[in-house]
Amino acid sequence: MPKPYIINALDIGSGSIKLLSVSKKPGERDFEILSQNQESSLGIRKGVVIDVSKVAETISSLKKKNEQDCGHKIESVYANIGGGHISCISSRGLVSVSRADQKISEEDIKRVLQAARAISLPSKNGEIIEVFPKEFIVDGEGGLKQVLGLEGVRLEADTLILCGFSPYLKNSSQTILDSGFQISELILDPLASARAILTPRERELGVCVLDIGAGTIGMAVFEEGNLIHVAVFPVGSAHITSDIAICLKTDIDTAEKIKLEFGSCKTLCSKKANKGEKKIKIGAEEPIVFSRKELTDIIEARVSEVFDLVNKELKKISRQARLPAGVVLTGGGARLPGIKELAKKELRLPCRIGVAQGSPSFQAEPSLSTLYGLILEGLDLDEGPKPRNILKKILRLFIP
Repeated sequence: MPKPYIINALDIGSGSIKLLSVSKKPGERDFEILSQNQESSLGIRKGVVIDVSKVAETISSLKKKNEQDCGHKIESVYANIGGGHISCISSRGLVSVSRADQKISEEDIKRVLQAARAISLPSKNGEIIEVFPKEFIVDGEGGLKQVLGLEGVRLEADTLILCGFSPYLKNSSQTILDSGFQISELILDPLASARAILTPRERELGVCVLDIGAGTIGMAVFEEGNLIHVAVFPVGSAHITSDIAICLKTDIDTAEKIKLEFGSCKTLCSKKANKGEKKIKIGAEEPIVFSRKELTDIIEARVSEVFDLVNKELKKISRQARLPAGVVLTGGGARLPGIKELAKKELRLPCRIGVAQGSPSFQAEPSLSTLYGLILEGLDLDEGPKPRNILKKILRLFIP
């Protein structure tokens, strides 16, 4: 019997940190969940690790819990990265085919992708995270995804380069290492979520993923199967809670309770419901009195601001209201009632709520999309022989 292997996924979020361990037998489609734990985040601001020791302590605590549940030590982990410092740049590399018979080799592919990395980054402390090839061009003929063995004189690669602020990236890596884990791979939030919730058809037609977390919202746009744009906005569902606390003059915990129990976007509320009032009494204090209309106005203002930012990003790449597969909302913030209808209105695109599917053992919940995507990424890389050359990794980027 083939021995099952273990995959661990770590979702480091501004609101909570989650650790999932699964077991999968080679050849079987589904996996078994061994342990899943989470704790509130401390030391993370807008998706960036600010206090390395505090976050490492939390991750270490989760690691011990999962090890107790699994009955053995867990060593490596697939983890996410995020934060408003993440950006992307389009770049093109160009090389001459090196072989005498003019057939494109793996070495040529390596060189052309390396040539695409020769760019000036926006910040002196900037760092290239990953290079995503969108297409290869051989002697002027574009739209190629597999070029190994083709004949040509000139090879070009049109790429999207993912960049980040080096000190923040080092904080993320150091935090994971200090917690006792080895890092298998770091993956951007919306890309991990996209791996879990998008269909191949959506990637081909053109789709935008919005991963709504507590401190940030990650955006990834795909078209013709390729990643064409990435952005991270330093605003999230926790900002809605802060707005409620300020407007209703209450504390954060009470504001969060109000948001979860009564919050929704205005599109979901009837006129009759808007006229009503809800009262919440916390302990012996005076009850907080608010109207449904007042609450939905607060929420809608913040959510509309977010969709305005999304529209501006789509306009930069000439995709505003021009994505046939529309927008897929995921993350904890996607559970807000009425957000799908408001997204349709503000973005003028079809919209759905994205949840991880395909495994009966995994809960279909928007807040777990990143975690599930990290597991799928780990399964792709760990099942069977690992890629031994850059070409196999390149081809995997093109396969949804």
